[in-house]
This record gives sequence, structure tokens and C-alpha cells, in this order.
Amino acid sequence: MADLRLTTSSYLVLGIIDQLGEASPYDVKTEAGRTVAPFWSVPHAQVYAQCDRLVEAGLLSELRQEGGRNRRQLRLTEAGRAALGEWLADSSFVPVEARERGILKLWFGGSPRVLAPVQMTEHRRTLAEYEGLAESVGELITRGQREALEFGIRYERMMVEFWQWVESRER
Repeated sequence: MADLRLTTSSYLVLGIIDQLGEASPYDVKTEAGRTVAPFWSVPHAQVYAQCDRLVEAGLLSELRQEGGRNRRQLRLTEAGRAALGEWLADSSFVPVEARERGILKLWFGGSPRVLAPVQMTEHRRTLAEYEGLAESVGELITRGQREALEFGIRYERMMVEFWQWVESRER
């Protein structure tokens, strides 16, 4: 197995393939967009690159489909399962990097009067999407998935409240 430094994106790929059992890089990209994208985005090209790196490192096995598009189907190897398990068991803290453009614009002098209404509208829209999703999936998701969704709901509520505060200071 090649020596490889695993990143959060590496674990995202391993985790999705573990949940699906078997997947092509396209399946991983689609599932990431459908599930974790609201709180952990990963560029499509990075998914494909990660799959290649993880196969080379022996953490994924690859089987090419005969005929047609000759798609690659990937599965976790025992080493991949072990690496994912170790990562899931690691409770290390890594500070959050919010990467909110509106906040960066405020920092550099953007007008709160211009920014706040748009930011509140968009955070309210996202909040409504998350709340609708939470209602529609009910008990169909795992506890961890429900907790991640709850994080999104609470984050969006906090952002709406923050932008209301910013706007109130302009009066």
C-alpha cells in the first residue's frame, strides 16, 4: 500500500462507498451532492482524484464493468474499512471554517444595509429547505444523519439572527 495522507475528502469518499456498498466515482459524486453537500462540499474533480488515490493506496478495490461505458465499481478493502473506522473513532477537534462571503464582505467594508436583506432572505430559504427535509425524512435517516441535519437547521437559524442583528445596528 502506498503511503498516503488522508484528507477529510478522502474519508468522505470512503464513507459514501461504505454506505453504498459499491459505487462508481460518479455515484460517489452524486451521493455527496444529494447528502453531505449542504455542510461539506467537495468539487466533482476532487471526488474522481480521491477515488484514484484511494485505489492506488489500497483502500479501495476496483472492478471494471465489462462492455458499455466500462465504468469502475469501487469497494472498500479491509484497509479502507480500518482507516474509515479509525477516523470515525477519532474525537480530535478541528475548528470550523465558516467561509461565509457576506461576513468577509462586512470585514472589508461591505454595506450592512445592502448585505443584510439578501443574506437574511437566503439563510431563511436554506433554513426552510432543511426544515422541510427534516420533516420529510422523519425517522428514515440514521441518528448521525439527523444530528447533522439539525446542525444545518441551527446554523441557519443563527445566521438569520446574526443578520437581523447586523441590520438592526444600521438603524
